[in-house]
Amino acid sequence: MRSGLPQPADNLGELEGYHSPQVDVEVRLNTNESPYGPPREWVGEVVGELERIDFNRYPDRSARALRQALAESHGVDASQVFVANGSNEVLQTLFLTYGGPGRSAAVFEPTYAMHSQIGHQTFTNVAVGQRRDDFTLDLDEAKRVIGDASPSLTFLCSPNNPTGLAEPRETVDAVLDLAPGLVVVDEAYGQFSSWTALDMVGDDIPLVVTRTYSKTWSMAGFRLGYLVAAAGVVAELEKRVLPYHLDTVKQAAGLLALRHTDDMERRVAALVEERDRIVQALRELPVDVWPSDANFVLFRPRAASGDDVWQALVDRSVLVRNCSTWPRLENCLRVTVGTPDEDDRFLSALREVLG
Repeated sequence: MRSGLPQPADNLGELEGYHSPQVDVEVRLNTNESPYGPPREWVGEVVGELERIDFNRYPDRSARALRQALAESHGVDASQVFVANGSNEVLQTLFLTYGGPGRSAAVFEPTYAMHSQIGHQTFTNVAVGQRRDDFTLDLDEAKRVIGDASPSLTFLCSPNNPTGLAEPRETVDAVLDLAPGLVVVDEAYGQFSSWTALDMVGDDIPLVVTRTYSKTWSMAGFRLGYLVAAAGVVAELEKRVLPYHLDTVKQAAGLLALRHTDDMERRVAALVEERDRIVQALRELPVDVWPSDANFVLFRPRAASGDDVWQALVDRSVLVRNCSTWPRLENCLRVTVGTPDEDDRFLSALREVLG
């Protein structure tokens, strides 16, 4: 019998998988989840739906009811909506469709790590541009990167993770004029922002807007995401996605959630108010803090290392995200907006740590 394992494809090299350390703490503010669960009425509706599902049958392969409901909520046609298992599978399907060997994707650091990660996983060349010192997008740099790489996918994260800044509409317009392929605006935190690129989507516009149920809908455990784009783009994505990729329960849960939009919007408003309170409190401490349009805030201690502050907060049972090893983010930490009590615990611990 032959022994030994075959070698995997070598496109990833030393690249590690996506990790977010989970530590046993009392206050967990590191993964940008909603601190509030979904409404109890929705939970009851999902449980009731389970009793009506024919589990011996495959799910609706096209997720027609969910796509139609999402389309109505955004004022588009169902043919312009694609749904998948979390926004990461949405992004992966975009790479499988428009990326691959001999093609490029453009990103601008610092930004969401999975854009580059999925690019490498799909053998897509990743062309990296740099943001300004204040983390806004430099259009001259965008012109240079796009001109050199001629990317089939150009990514803008708005609000940008981990910096929290939303891209202005005029920036999205300018990048659409520069990019030869699709421009993907990742709006995982879009409901927290003052504007959205959704109304820019059209069947003759090379624009894709991605969304997730994880944050504002309090459904991170369900892994449900979607995009809105030209119908021709959606038709191409459907050729690449696996058959029956979205299970019946997930489709039902996403559809039922849309009945509770008012509840979602109240949670978002409360989190935005709490986010602004955190930013104001951080400005009174010896840290650099960036304005945020998301449900998290990026900050950098001025007189201590990010690693040391992160560990000191963990020692006080508060977990935030250590971004110190991310591109351009030396000593930076990112805190997710939690409940008022959780945020008080964080701010009190940080004041103590910083002395």
